[in-house]
Amino acid sequence: MLNVLKFIVFLSLPITLCAAESKPNFVFLLVDDLGWGDFGCYGAEFYETPNIDKLANQGMLFSNGYAACTVCSPSRAAILSGCYPARLHLTDWITGHKRPYAKLSVPEWSTKLDPQRVLLPEALKQAGYATAFLGKWHLMPIGQPDFDEHYPTSHGFDVNIGGREWGQPKGPGRYFSPFGMPNLDDGETGDFLTDKLTDAAVDYLDQTSREQPFLMYFAYYTLHGPIMAPPELVAKYKTKAKDFSNEKDEFLNPARAGMVEKLDDSVGRIMTKLDELGIADNTVVILTGDNGGDHDKTTGGLRDFKAYSHEGGVREPFVVKWPGKTRAGSTCDVPVIGTDFYPTILDIAGLAPRRDQHLDGVSIVPLLTDSATTLNRDTLYWHYPHYHRTNPYGAIRDGDWKLIEFFEDGKLELYNLKEDPKETQNLASIQPEKTQELLRNLKKWRRSVDAQMMTDNPDHDPGIGKRKKKK
Repeated sequence: MLNVLKFIVFLSLPITLCAAESKPNFVFLLVDDLGWGDFGCYGAEFYETPNIDKLANQGMLFSNGYAACTVCSPSRAAILSGCYPARLHLTDWITGHKRPYAKLSVPEWSTKLDPQRVLLPEALKQAGYATAFLGKWHLMPIGQPDFDEHYPTSHGFDVNIGGREWGQPKGPGRYFSPFGMPNLDDGETGDFLTDKLTDAAVDYLDQTSREQPFLMYFAYYTLHGPIMAPPELVAKYKTKAKDFSNEKDEFLNPARAGMVEKLDDSVGRIMTKLDELGIADNTVVILTGDNGGDHDKTTGGLRDFKAYSHEGGVREPFVVKWPGKTRAGSTCDVPVIGTDFYPTILDIAGLAPRRDQHLDGVSIVPLLTDSATTLNRDTLYWHYPHYHRTNPYGAIRDGDWKLIEFFEDGKLELYNLKEDPKETQNLASIQPEKTQELLRNLKKWRRSVDAQMMTDNPDHDPGIGKRKKKK
């Protein structure tokens, strides 16, 4: 009789609860302007990241994780779509830089996501997932008539907290209250943005986690400027900097260190909440960044930083915790990139791939489960037909080799990243055959994705650039 009662109780459970137990939840944490050397698990000593280091020790840390672009909007579009920015023609941050007298004209490019594409949150929603977006969106046009049609809630998210056209906090208090963001409580004077968004994330987990499987996509505004942190943390790191032996030549900015600590606190609070709710073992946690840090001493010794063509602008922390599947404390040196998240999350969820959508990503589940030590892919690509800190360029990584092509003058740079990860020796003239092989492959790829190219600028005036430099 007791077994019959147990069976009746089981049948009476809500269908959504059973679904939540059969499908994993996902917490995706995307950090803005995150340098490869910003976390302790990636070598930082001045910054303090015990919670993030603990997360890395519970999952897999990738040493060759990449963003799909060296600036934010294209990288974010690549994560959500599984497509290279070149394929999307969304190749610069919104709204980009203006260089009307530069040597080359910037091609037409998109400032919004194509509403016809089925993005990652839409694919999960169709499979019964609840979806929430928190933080920085920066994937919508500014001041256009269809402005309201491009919020996160128009692209598969049930909830949007804080996401709008901004690429950085622009509310009255910037990182401090008031914030001026959609659906985010301004709180009290002195409240810090990262804390308030984390409050909202924890509230979401409380309200949603037991109803159905979920994707919580938390795109932090931090560590983007303006660089500011609570006064007590700035004071803490000012004191620490005085006696700090900076052998690694780290960026000893007290305010940025405080921002990193607040980020780490946020990750810790989210992980604690998953434990409290009893869903940590059924929740996959992913942590990465959208492009390199905004300073050359945030990249763990890699060359250059945000917006540059070299490794410091595009190589990112990349951590995945998949309880019961990914070996705790494991590492992987196989190159992976932001386009891979879409097919990987579908694969983890037991859902069929959407090969007509995530055209450029591959599932990294074989790496996460140690069932393979390589992927059925050797090559990664970048396309940036815009002016920023660097001149326009394209790049290809094939195995250990990386080639950069600068569009203005055709200059080529070739590096062996295994032997020279800091890109100190250009081998283009020493290895001409390898250089031309990679250049042919890069051009072939651009044609295959219909990458928009630059053209000669009829208004080019080289004297303007020189005059600006003199000023």
